[in-house]
Order: sequence, then structure tokens, then C-alpha cells
Amino acid sequence: MQRKLFTQCSVKERTGIVLEKYTVSVRNLVEFLLREGNIDNRHSDRAEKDAMLAGTRIHRKIQQRMKSKMNYQSEVALSYVYQEGTFFIETEGRADGIFEQDGITYIDEIKGVYRDVSEIEQPEGVHKAQAMCYAFFYSKLEQLQTIGVQMTYVNLETEQIRYFKEEFSAQEMEEWFMKLMKEYEQWIRFSYEHKVKRNESCNEISFPYQYRKGQKAMVATVYRQMEQGGRLFVQAPTGIGKTMATIFPSIKSIGQNRGDKLFYLTAKTITRTVAVDTFRLLRKQGLYFSSLVITAKEKICMMEECVCNPDNCSYAEGHYDRINEAVFDLITHEEEVTREIIEAYAIKHRVCPFEFSLDVSLWVDGIICDYNYVFDPRVNLKRYFAQGVKGDYLFLVDEAHNLYDRAKTMYSATIQKESFLICKQIVKEYDNKLYKALDQCNKELLRLKKLTDGITMLESVDTLLMKLLRVNTAFEEFWERHIHLEEEETLLELYFQVMQFLAIAERLDDSYVIYSECKSAASFEVNLYCVHTANNLKECFQKARASVLFSATLLPIMYYKDLLGDQEDPAIYLESPFAKERRRILIDREVTTKYTSRNEKQYERIAEHIYQICQAHQGNYMIFFPSYKMLSDVGSILSGMDGIEGWRQIAQMPDMKEEERDRFLQAFETEEKPVLALCIMGGIFSEGIDLVKEKLIGAVLVGTGLPMVCTERNILRDYFEERNQKGFEYAYLYPGMNKVQQAAGRVIRTEEDYGVIALLDERFAMRQYVELFPAEWDDYELVNRENISQILQNFWSQIPS
Repeated sequence: MQRKLFTQCSVKERTGIVLEKYTVSVRNLVEFLLREGNIDNRHSDRAEKDAMLAGTRIHRKIQQRMKSKMNYQSEVALSYVYQEGTFFIETEGRADGIFEQDGITYIDEIKGVYRDVSEIEQPEGVHKAQAMCYAFFYSKLEQLQTIGVQMTYVNLETEQIRYFKEEFSAQEMEEWFMKLMKEYEQWIRFSYEHKVKRNESCNEISFPYQYRKGQKAMVATVYRQMEQGGRLFVQAPTGIGKTMATIFPSIKSIGQNRGDKLFYLTAKTITRTVAVDTFRLLRKQGLYFSSLVITAKEKICMMEECVCNPDNCSYAEGHYDRINEAVFDLITHEEEVTREIIEAYAIKHRVCPFEFSLDVSLWVDGIICDYNYVFDPRVNLKRYFAQGVKGDYLFLVDEAHNLYDRAKTMYSATIQKESFLICKQIVKEYDNKLYKALDQCNKELLRLKKLTDGITMLESVDTLLMKLLRVNTAFEEFWERHIHLEEEETLLELYFQVMQFLAIAERLDDSYVIYSECKSAASFEVNLYCVHTANNLKECFQKARASVLFSATLLPIMYYKDLLGDQEDPAIYLESPFAKERRRILIDREVTTKYTSRNEKQYERIAEHIYQICQAHQGNYMIFFPSYKMLSDVGSILSGMDGIEGWRQIAQMPDMKEEERDRFLQAFETEEKPVLALCIMGGIFSEGIDLVKEKLIGAVLVGTGLPMVCTERNILRDYFEERNQKGFEYAYLYPGMNKVQQAAGRVIRTEEDYGVIALLDERFAMRQYVELFPAEWDDYELVNRENISQILQNFWSQIPS
């Protein structure tokens, strides 16, 4: 189901009784209750969207044709109000057509399809049910004893038409519709009773802790934002309790009917655990509030290979026949819906766990999920964020500093010439129309390639887009005839790339840079690169009543407002609640990590300084490097230093699996020796990690975190240099210093923590870097190899054992 299921309001009768009124569209009603069959990814959402757009045009054409032949009414608004006790359910919609033939009134339901209509043996159940609803409404309105239903299927390419007609008595129609509404009533009743109980509990709970410094102000500000609406930016230091300080006031707002569904959005899987724990703690305080964690399809899939069609997956086969029973079972028995719960019920009812979780999301109060499910137009939850869908949503965007880089990817697209060559050869023996369309695209890409010198900026790609549209249409027809090809995966990959490219092309404005690039003699691509993401994100934020974007590193705030929101958006800055005496910030200017200065001698100097810092006080340290190459080279030097055998040296590796990450972090709690953990700045261990007290006593940051020079970074630099003269800052400096602050935030997580933050690079002492420090870093010290050991010994000697 692709739309919000219903809307709700309360109406007071003259008697003073409050009646609950729900409104649902005919289409949503029948798609929800009567869906059936298999999940099959070989028929895409884009295909359905294209069919709907083309179908709108063909509807008008058929309606005009029918009007010229008979008294044919088109787009007739119809509704019916069903009442049960204090519930009113109004079902509404528009009949495509109404006409009379041989003394019988018919309701006409027109459906545009890409397949050959001569092969359609009978109408689809959901389509027929829509027409039957309208037939019942009209028979009641006109007091008809008999009414007919006509299903009109039309091929969107050939305009070939096939009709299916059926007649019903008024009694048959009424019995059918009342049975439908009786089934729907149980869902409405559940929703009503659940929300009454939820809101009462939201109003009764209290903040579960004693407020930390700054935390109460954050709670109050977030609560006001939920009341006023719009976006709020919150820069709050590590350890203040940001998750509780955003979730608690959001829940209180829902209790006051200032929001109906809470989305807690994260960039990384590891940070979702904190949100789950927060809801769990509030439930212990008496909160009745259901929450769901959405897990990525690839991770939660029960099969060895994530292929979503009935031929490859037994969970996809017949999924829609069983899904509603599965959903109702879960929502009436579970309040905290985790991955494990979804998997257990999915096995019990034999349904796809991922699609199951999306359907469950309609009936829970809070959704904990990745940014993608709200902001990415390719995978966002169409149930909530499709065009025309409205809802009373609250967004909490955790670690919001990550949103810009993620959004750039979401709203950008790439097309590669090589894919057309490969697919052209595959389809040659199957389909001449698709072959020709792919060939024309390949030729256009070849033309662009000849004009490209390394990297070339393009004013437009209109010609390419026209040819891609033909490829897309040819692919749609191709899939109707060929769904079991050996090379299906390769063709699907290109098909989805084309759809994404076309979808992003519809968004092109001055936020984008279009460029072509020859990566090698055999590799050529065209890119639609979203440089400035605020316009696209604005479209998403407008779906919410209120949004709070929070992080420990939103500096400088004007940079994040520019890229994620608007300079007029309110923002608050909260200082660290922890005593400065419990931590020391050092800047070592004798080290440089500039790319041109990286050599063995410099690495030996870096290793020596790390060694001095760690030897000053025994304990667990995290050392953050700008690259795996430097991590490896400096790590090898450290391994050979005298006295280092007393430490357990561990290192982050590329593409670590969840089990490997868990083992890495467990070393801080279980290892008998002190741990020296070598990590990547900006990587999986530089944020969202809570190692409190003696589990971590120091973070050494090797380098300023500046991103490597590359094509996209240079495009960013040039774009913003022209726009606001801050090209270097936007492309390199601000993202780099964000990584530094995130990594530094691993130290000092609670009031009992103590530790050292060492910044190893001469650039950290430069004004443009110092200006980006958090306010509480104003007591930093400049050190060198002669005094660093003594300064650290003095610091540690003041810390109580």
C-alpha cells in the first residue's frame, strides 16, 4: 500500500457525545484489505508510476470517446458513510465513468497497462473491488435495484481495449460492502483504542533522570519547536543526553496532539540502539508507545540471496495473501518491535520480513530508521512521503552532521556507457526495440565521450534524456515478455540506473552540476551531481510538523543551515556539562600530516608522539588516522617500539562486518592489557561509540581530517567559491574539522570520565582551525616532545584513583 491509510478527526454531536470520524479513499481501502498474490520486483514502482501518468492521459481519451457515443459521466465524486457505535468511517473517491446501457447503469473503472490486454483472462480483484465500491455508493444514492460494473483495460502503447462486464443486485452489493467494512472496522477500532491509551501515558510520564547541565534547556526548546513547527538545529556536546532530550519532549508533544508519529532518523546502525534503549526506559516509567526499528532489506532477508520474486523466495510467494493477518497479530501483541520480533513473526506467518516491517510501520507510534527512508526519493516510505500524502509527523535527525554527505548521494545519479554496450549484446536476440533504444543511448554517450577531456562540465543532457526515456519504455515492454532470463540481474541493474537517472533529472536546477568523466579508456560516465542539498531536503522536511536536527558537531552552524535548511531556522548551542579539569586538550605542532610531507621520517615522529602520550598514563586509547595507509605504516612503527609489548594493539579494517565490529569494541571491556586501538577518522568507530570511565581515557587525532582531493570535492570547492567565496571551507575544512570533533567526542562521556584529547598536526594551531573549535576547547595547550610528558604527568597526578 502506497498511501496513508486514513485520516481521523473528532466530531461532537448535539448530545455531547464525541464521535470519531475516519476518512479513507476507496483505493486505499481495497488495496489494504483485498491485496493478494506475490511480491515480484520484476515489476517496478517506477513502472506503476509511469503507467499511472500515461493512464491519466488514456483515461481522458477514452472518456471523451465514450461521451461522443452516449450519455457518459466522467470523474464522478462518490462517498458513503459507515457508522458503528461512535465510529464514522467515510469512504470516498471518484468513479472513472458512469453510463447506462440496455436499461442497466454501469460503473466504469479504467486501467492502463503495458501488457497485451488480450492475455488478461479476468479483472484483478483489487481493480474490480474499486468499481464495486463505487457501484454500491451509486446504487444507494439513486436507489437502484440492479447495477453493473465494467472493467476497461487499455494497453498504453497500442490503445487496444478489453472490457469485462458484470451485474449485481443491490442486496448483493450491500452485503459485500458491509462485510468489507466490518473487516476494516477492527483496524480502526485498534487504532482508536491504542491512541487513547498512548496519549494518556504520554501525558503522565516524567523525565526519568535528574537533568544534566543544559539538558533541561534542550528539552524545553525541543518541546516549543514541536508546538511552533519548522526546523530547529541543536549543537549539543557529547554526554549531555541528546537522545532522551529530544525523544522525551516529542512524546509529550504527541500526548498533546502536536504530532501523531515520531521518526527517529540515524545515519548508522550502531546509533539506533540508543533510541531503542530510550523508548524501553520510558516504558518502564509507564509509557505506552509502540516503536519499530526498520532494518535494511539485505540484512533482514531470510534467503541466501536477496531476490524478491516468487521464483526465488518462498516468503515472496503469496506474501500479500497472509500479510494482514501477520500485521494484526504483531501489533496487538508487541510494543517494542525490533529486528528479532519482525523475524519471528515473519517466519510464523511466512511473509517477507522487510515488506512486513513497512506495513507494521503504519500502526506504530515511533519509527527508528536510516535517513534513507525519509529523504531518499528512491527508497523513502511512500506510505508517508509520496506526493500528495500528508501526515502529522515529527522528525528527530540524529548525528545531523552526516545528512549532507548522505543527501548528496541520494539526490545524485550516474549513467555509465559500458553498461549499455553489455546490455545491448544481451537483448539482441530477444528484443529488437530495446536493442535499438540501447544502441541509440550508447551512440549519444560515445558522442559525449569524444567531447570530454578528463572531466567536462555540461550545460544540459537533454538529448541523452530523450534517448533514456525510450530505453525506459522499451524496458517496461520487455519485462512483460521476458522475466526468466539468465542475464536478468545485469539487465535489471541498468534498468534501475536509467530510472534513477531520469528521476533525478526531473529535479535539475542550480543546485546541480552536470559533468562527464573519462575515468579510463574503457570507462566513461555522465553525472548529475547534487552539490547543494537544501532544496531537495526542504521538500522532505515540509512533510513534517516539526524537525529537530541535532549533533555534537554542527559547527559552524551557518554551514549546516545553508546545506540542510535555511539561515532563518532557529539554532541553539549548549556547552559541555562536564568539568574541564577532568580532561586535557593538547595541540602538538611538531607533527604534520600534509600529503606532501608524508614520509617514513614523519611517520616515526608521529609514532614517537603517540608513544609519549600513551606512556604518560596506562589505559585504553583510540588513535585516529586520516587513511588506512597511514594507520598501517605508523602502526607498524609503534609495534616495534620498546615497551609497547605491554599494550594490546588492535586496528580497524576496511569493510568490517557487524561481528568484527563487536569484537573490536569488546576488547575495551575484556582485554587484560591496556588497548591501543588504531582507527580511521570519520569511520565507524569515530562516532556513536560509548566507552565510559576507564574503558577509554584518551583519543589521539592524527591530522585535521581534511578529505582527500578528488573530482567531486573540487567541484564542490569551485561551486561554493562562486556562490559564497568559501569553496575550500565547504569542500574540505568544515567536513574535516567535523571528523576531528566527532573522534574527540569519544572521550568524556559521563561526569565520572577523565581523559586526554591530543591533536597532532601543526595546522591545529592556525587561526582558521582554532575558530572552529567548540567553545569549551578554549583551554587547549600547545605542546612539543620536550614538555608533553611532563604536562600529561601533571594532569594525571590530579585525577583521583
